[in-house]
Amino acid sequence: MQIELTHYLLLTAVLFSIGVMGVLTRKNLIIILMSVELMLNAVNLTFVAVARFTADITGQVLVFFTMCVAAAEVAVGLAILISIWRHRGTMHIDSVKLLKW
Repeated sequence: MQIELTHYLLLTAVLFSIGVMGVLTRKNLIIILMSVELMLNAVNLTFVAVARFTADITGQVLVFFTMCVAAAEVAVGLAILISIWRHRGTMHIDSVKLLKW
């Protein structure tokens, strides 16, 4: 049995769906941030799989830029979470409705 593009696309759809459900159902901001990263990784896997099967390097270049954006998002997101933790003492999204103190 050979692994085809549809197998990769099915895997990425499942990973992306798990990430969306994590964003929509969880109340902890760290879990939400991890779910967003899971969705970005699913998109990266899609880009790499399509680039591999079409023999085009464009998808791999897009993955490089997506990883750079994800690293910046994690740095800014964690800085915001640390600030919220210091001022509120919690990471639950219900207690943080606005970002002003």
